[in-house]
Amino acid sequence: MNWNPSEHDCVSATGDAVACEFGNGLALLNLKSNVYYSLNGVGAFIWELIQEPRPIVDIRGAVLARYNVDAERCRADVDALLRGLAENGLARLHNEALV
Repeated sequence: MNWNPSEHDCVSATGDAVACEFGNGLALLNLKSNVYYSLNGVGAFIWELIQEPRPIVDIRGAVLARYNVDAERCRADVDALLRGLAENGLARLHNEALV
């Protein structure tokens, strides 16, 4: 998968997963592959954010506002999670900002 979004591209969760709270995070079941994934608290927060299409820059901003994290670390971690979700069919990249 080619993952090279701009910060204004949007990401949204696909309808191919069921999520339930698990400890401080979430357990996700990919309904197409029957594979489970776990997200920590930050990942669960991002999962909530992408239930509707949201620009990547807004996702990063929300994480920075909520958690005490360095901006570069935030960018790398958010991008890695979004890429992983997309590669596993749990999120979709919209190659243009939605208005």
